[in-house]
Amino acid sequence: MSTFVIFDLEFTSWPGALEQNWSAPGQRREIVQIGALRLREDFSIVEEYEALVRPVTNPILSAYFTELTGIEQEAVDQDGLPPATALDEFLGFCEDQTVLSYGNDMVVLGENVGWARARDEEIKNSFLAARFLNIRPWLNTIAPATASVNVGRLWQVLGLPKPAAGREHSALFDCYSFAAAIKCLCGAGATLPEGCF
Repeated sequence: MSTFVIFDLEFTSWPGALEQNWSAPGQRREIVQIGALRLREDFSIVEEYEALVRPVTNPILSAYFTELTGIEQEAVDQDGLPPATALDEFLGFCEDQTVLSYGNDMVVLGENVGWARARDEEIKNSFLAARFLNIRPWLNTIAPATASVNVGRLWQVLGLPKPAAGREHSALFDCYSFAAAIKCLCGAGATLPEGCF
């Protein structure tokens, strides 16, 4: 049975950053956490991936980011991987897979790969060895009530049981919420966009 990957990122942020598209001086969408699930076509989970990442340009997390995600500075300092290491591992996890996101997280992923390479850090696995696809437009069309919510709240809007321990804006929890939403919609007769398998 073939598999696919869903993923979510948490990246550095500050009050108003989203509205300003991270355009203030010194602001970059540096990845701090990666979460991913490898799923079978029946939506059963084969494997999960989770990593904390140490940002380089802004190594000190904003209070806004910590309050939003629950990710503490101490955890990133102690357990965070260098960006190139985390990106290489994650791209290896995604190799030869269709990789689905709820939004354009693949753009943020690409930015971070570019910055790591600009620092002459080696990333052996290729961004091009996977097929990244944003299925938020599909999901919001099938279930219009989801259009105004983030990925970590999909399960609530669809009236589903909480899919895992944890909280929204935690990358792996958000993946479980995303997976539950896709499984629910497909179980009700929706068909994932062409090319997902």
